[in-house]
Amino acid sequence: MKITNIQKVTKISFGLQALVLFFFLTLVPTYFSQGEGLFKAKCATCHAVFSNGTGPKLYEARKRWESVDEGELIYEWVRNNAALRASGKSNRANEIFQEYKGSVMTVFADLTDEQITSVFDWIDSQDPNAQAAGGGNQASAGGGDVMDEEQGLPWMWIIMGIMFSIIIMAVGGVRRQLKIATKESTEDAEGLTYVEEFKTWAWKYRLYVGLATLVIVLSLIVGFFQTLYQINLQESYQPSQPIAFPHDVHAGVNGIDCKYCHNSVTKSKSAGLPTVNVCMNCHKKINGEGKEFQGEINKIYAAAGWDPTKGPAGEYTGETNPIVWNKVHNLPDHVYFNHSQHVEVGGLDCKQCHGDMAKLKETAKVQPHQELNKIEENIESKIQFDRATLTMGWCIQCHDQSGISIGDGKNQYYTEIHDRLKKNDYDLLNSYNEDGRVSVKELGGWECSKCHY
Repeated sequence: MKITNIQKVTKISFGLQALVLFFFLTLVPTYFSQGEGLFKAKCATCHAVFSNGTGPKLYEARKRWESVDEGELIYEWVRNNAALRASGKSNRANEIFQEYKGSVMTVFADLTDEQITSVFDWIDSQDPNAQAAGGGNQASAGGGDVMDEEQGLPWMWIIMGIMFSIIIMAVGGVRRQLKIATKESTEDAEGLTYVEEFKTWAWKYRLYVGLATLVIVLSLIVGFFQTLYQINLQESYQPSQPIAFPHDVHAGVNGIDCKYCHNSVTKSKSAGLPTVNVCMNCHKKINGEGKEFQGEINKIYAAAGWDPTKGPAGEYTGETNPIVWNKVHNLPDHVYFNHSQHVEVGGLDCKQCHGDMAKLKETAKVQPHQELNKIEENIESKIQFDRATLTMGWCIQCHDQSGISIGDGKNQYYTEIHDRLKKNDYDLLNSYNEDGRVSVKELGGWECSKCHY
């Protein structure tokens, strides 16, 4: 049968549809998921999408900056608010700073223009009408995860709908194709419509269409479940804090040990946050006068109720203002983790889980597992994570790959285990030592009850 012009156009159109489908399946969801992830990790603690909070609402923020001819400066505002204000280039930045009573914005120097654009694109893609109907702030710091996750589903349903429509059209062309094959309507075949031509073509190449449809549907199903597996993973999560704390200055330049501030880490389940009195041990004398960080130290004074202008060396007023820190690491309620067990018994250095804080200028964040793989101690012990930080897989990998010293007398906990194994089950002890090391896993580190209530 002669191939008509409509059939030729149909083939080209189908190829274009496939390219468009590939674009929506890969690029668009990835782009918007990046923007959503960055918003939750970097912005959501202080900013909401549709309402003002600690900081201004971010919906259509670019338009507001463009309205005062400062559209390009919004990228500098996001990366380093203080530096932009100090440069004198932006009136808008100073207006916002005054409006929100000098609230200091966290520095995000690592963000690229593309990443910032993806955040604003995702924010501006949200539906303000749906927000008004819901009566809540879907992207606020305290919630909205469920609604955000559901917003990705319509794309999936639309694409699957297109695929099933193609299948239905292909099946619906069976009768028409049979008529053409038996030459019952040869003359009518020359005047087929676009849809009829497509159904005829789909039926003629039904094997290829079926295989292609099967591959696409399976890909959608796999992609859908992979998306589910990423829900609530919080690598790189970095909330803003009421007071800027440069770890690289305190732990790096000044060499302050982590345990000085987090002093319960060796004897408690929790590492603990330092009280403001710990800060005052140094900052009674280090007031930052004339320095860019003087404002942050003044916040410490306000929290402690300290007035440096009173008396010969300052004095406490009794009017305190407690600091409310935003938690960075937060495990589910059913998960048990004891810092003292890992630090004292396991001998872990803080940076093996938290990264090298002595080099981290910004406030602490959940370090990606790729960054933890670069830590010197992890490399020496050949621990290479490929599971997201704070997930169960991450803990299991560490317990499987971490070796402990048993029987050397340096650790009473492991010495006791060694003595019991020698006395009660020497064969088991020998089996542990066959590979030249004893892992945490072999001593019960994979037992469910060790980590779960």
